[in-house]
Amino acid sequence: MALSEILADSFHSQQGLWRLVYPIWRLGIYEDLRNRLRGNSPHYACFVALNPDASGDSADGLLVGTVEIALRSPPSWQPQGHHYPYISNLAVRRCCRRRGVAGQLLLACERQSLAWGFPHLYLHVLDSNDQARQLYLKMGYQLHHLEPSYSLWRRHPQRLLLRKRLNTGTPG
Repeated sequence: MALSEILADSFHSQQGLWRLVYPIWRLGIYEDLRNRLRGNSPHYACFVALNPDASGDSADGLLVGTVEIALRSPPSWQPQGHHYPYISNLAVRRCCRRRGVAGQLLLACERQSLAWGFPHLYLHVLDSNDQARQLYLKMGYQLHHLEPSYSLWRRHPQRLLLRKRLNTGTPG
């Protein structure tokens, strides 16, 4: 349940009337995550970051971050593409942010991608998420594709597909 709490807190507001819907979002996240973790995909991994300074018997106090990596099908805009490793649900507890936790989780995904034999890694970020964009750029990710935002009623932030070429130890 701690992972779903970290994810829900990172991606959903608890302010105002949203606090009434928050438990439902958290439960949905819990069920989705549980299904992915129970799956038997050879190309899926969920990494967690632990707080070595946490005390007590509860594992909840130890979990400070999470990230998932899995193979994705080629996007519709890319004709006849191949599956590619994709990072999702990178989240760190608010009290533990800006301490290098997210960077370590990203490095774990890079190692996993290379272990699967893929020299590139992809992720999405909203153009309005300045802190995440700065982190990804610092970690070597570059803009690969800009996805238009479609909405008839209000302006949505654009999604940026970022890509990083991983150091495979071989030239090229």
